[in-house]
Amino acid sequence: MSKDHTLTARQRLRQRLHTIIFEADTPAGRAFDVGLLVAIIVSLIVVILESVPSLDQRYGVWFSRLEWALTILFTIEYLLRLYCVRKPWLYARSFYGVVDLLSILPTYLSLFVEGAQLLLAVRVLRLLRVFRIFKLAGFMREARLLVLALRASRRKIIVFMLFVVLMVTVIGSIMYVIEGDTNPAFQNIPISIYWAIVTLTTVGFGDITPQTYLGRFFSAVVMILGYAVIAVPTGVVTMEMMRHQSTNTQACPGCGSEGHDDNARYCKYCGSALEEET
Repeated sequence: MSKDHTLTARQRLRQRLHTIIFEADTPAGRAFDVGLLVAIIVSLIVVILESVPSLDQRYGVWFSRLEWALTILFTIEYLLRLYCVRKPWLYARSFYGVVDLLSILPTYLSLFVEGAQLLLAVRVLRLLRVFRIFKLAGFMREARLLVLALRASRRKIIVFMLFVVLMVTVIGSIMYVIEGDTNPAFQNIPISIYWAIVTLTTVGFGDITPQTYLGRFFSAVVMILGYAVIAVPTGVVTMEMMRHQSTNTQACPGCGSEGHDDNARYCKYCGSALEEET
């Protein structure tokens, strides 16, 4: 009886921690995440200021102490995240799990590798949680729809990119034939291909420009063609986005993953029940 009671109390503790750490629907959860964001911002400011030699000479000791205090705080937070999910290994391999780990490793590595603490700028990725914290659910849904659409259309995009590579190769070669004899800027085909990429993407650095009338006319054609090139992948991704439904921001108690369907009862990543069964 005592053992069952202990296990029940432990489960309640893990559930409570999961609600606070992973969910932003409660005052405690929102306060935790907002406090975490503040700590992340402070840590980034410390890293930025530490890179200034004059400030580092005057306040380097305080920067180091503050960074270690924040790293210990983030370490405790990371361990609590692993503790309150039923499948910690799945969370550790997730995007946020990897980012959380990378955000604390550089400080410990700085004990052995000089300058490793500057890699702490990776903590800026954790600021992506702001979309969930402040309930900008629409942004989260659209972001996930975009990811799903990119995954679904990756083969079409790969084929399209291969076509673009062939296109710039042909365009660069043609421009080399047109300008190569009279324009020293187009001294070889690789440089001409570079010009084709810059022109086709409508970037237009202007470091290489055609001088002949035929070359300028051909450049205008390539520029106009560039707008069509930009429109193709946009249309492909848009069509795929229309096929996917929006998702909510509920976090799985098992692995901590988000992005489930609104009517989902089980996690599509690890199979855990999204709600505690009674």
